[in-house]
Amino acid sequence: MKKFLKVAVCLSAAGFLFAGSPAEKNYLPQVSAAYQGEMVAAPNIAVVQTRAGKLQGYIHKGIYNYKGVQYAQAERFMPPRPVDSWSGIKTAMTYGKVAPQLTDEKNDIFPPHWYLPHWEPRNYPQSEDCQNLNIWTPNINDGKKRPVMVWLHGGGFFMGSAQVEDVYDGENLARKGDVVVVSINHRLNSLGFLDLSAYGEKYKSSANNGVLDIVAALEWIHDNISNFGGDKNNVTLFRQSGGGSKILALTAMPAAKGLFHKAINQSDAVELIGMSLQTQDTSRRVAELTLQNLNLTAAEVYKLETIPYEQLSAAANAAYLQAAKEFGAEKVYQGDNGWSPIIDGVNVVQNPVVDGFSENVNNVPLLIGTAFSEWTTIDQWATMATSQTDNKNNWSDSQVEQKLREKYGANAEAVKAAFKEAYPDKTLANALYPDVWMRTRALKTARIKSDQAAPVYNYVFTWETPVMGGFAMAYHCAEIPFVFNNIELSAEATGATKEAYKLADTISQAWINFARTGNPNAKGLPKWTPFTRESGATMILDNKSVLRYHHDEKLMKIFEPDYE
Repeated sequence: MKKFLKVAVCLSAAGFLFAGSPAEKNYLPQVSAAYQGEMVAAPNIAVVQTRAGKLQGYIHKGIYNYKGVQYAQAERFMPPRPVDSWSGIKTAMTYGKVAPQLTDEKNDIFPPHWYLPHWEPRNYPQSEDCQNLNIWTPNINDGKKRPVMVWLHGGGFFMGSAQVEDVYDGENLARKGDVVVVSINHRLNSLGFLDLSAYGEKYKSSANNGVLDIVAALEWIHDNISNFGGDKNNVTLFRQSGGGSKILALTAMPAAKGLFHKAINQSDAVELIGMSLQTQDTSRRVAELTLQNLNLTAAEVYKLETIPYEQLSAAANAAYLQAAKEFGAEKVYQGDNGWSPIIDGVNVVQNPVVDGFSENVNNVPLLIGTAFSEWTTIDQWATMATSQTDNKNNWSDSQVEQKLREKYGANAEAVKAAFKEAYPDKTLANALYPDVWMRTRALKTARIKSDQAAPVYNYVFTWETPVMGGFAMAYHCAEIPFVFNNIELSAEATGATKEAYKLADTISQAWINFARTGNPNAKGLPKWTPFTRESGATMILDNKSVLRYHHDEKLMKIFEPDYE
């Protein structure tokens, strides 16, 4: 036993030995009685057979962790293919490499402040060999069929990763819901979506390799997740921001048919980012301009396969901007999101909303919603030092009235009346900040999806963070800690208050219930009825959640009277 303890100390220093409570022993059927109360990575612990070979993870507080699991491989601009088989046991104990991306001030398309400072992004080594995923599961090889929840990271189609935020950790969600949580890394930006199809059959899939990677990951899950305690026939995609766009793009991909069975779209259902996708007249122009920027001829397109990523990315991003000037920005990229999948008629066959949802997802339930203020407080993040004391929570009534008149002019009185009808429990100062862009687009998506057989559930997350004087309100990304039940990992964003823990318990359970049954009703919520064009049913998620019907229709019509 003394010898074991010495080894255990070394393993602990490496992060592979974890202390567990007596209650957690029930999760450890493979740990011998000699090691009760301890969890250790060892050759006979947390080993799972996959189709390609054996994987070894580790157990932390009763949850099996597998990180950096390779699900596919590919050369630059080539479609993903299955991983090569191996003998022996591969370890899967640390996060894998993430897709290459430019996120600093040298990148003149995408702003360096994309990640709001509510929690510090974690940086990991970047590599084109980035097709890996992470798994958290309560048990393995036990024959149980747990719901599988697959997280698609944000950052649009150009940046981000499965592990960039602490709150993406799936351990608490897996434990709470007895579900299997998976997160995916895949190719981004020019490596995932540069359309070289005009230059030969070899590059026919280059415009959509980023989403083909996701399909490959879903195929891996279908083939292997049963040994991780998951049900391949009950897979829910869930994601916030750009990951929601990925879900919508997947609905238009024949190859994804049957690989997922439910979808949760959080804060991203807007035209040109998943709802309506780029067409090949513009995408091929981006490729042509990329070659020009690198002084390459069409016959030299093969040189793009080996050019350093930094050069390729700079040339391709500049080409994107030029194409936007030529075609109009709305036809090439939307705002700061840039790159997107391409309607090529083979891999992606239609605009999910503009052309209607594919019959492939007719029976796929959808949970969709947005945060109350999304990006409307973005400017205050840049002035946190003053925003903490100069914000809507400490303005006088006369200051609020003045700001409403300044912002809405002749519409000020109409906005005030419509806002109080939509949100009777909120102060009038909040009328300065409702999100319009994402809310109206989410409603559009919900309406069109509700025409299909499967139910649609709609929500608005209105909980306001109390930290830093409360200036940020219910900002873009604010609901993520609640969905993952990771309040403790986001104390700097949530305040880790009792109210935050209670709401996280409710919201995470609603997401779990939806993944399990397609119905998000949960303790702590009023009865949540499906959204239809006629009902407009929307759950207001807050300390006191309420279900309302067409609650903000008048307000949205004032802000965007011509939007259909």
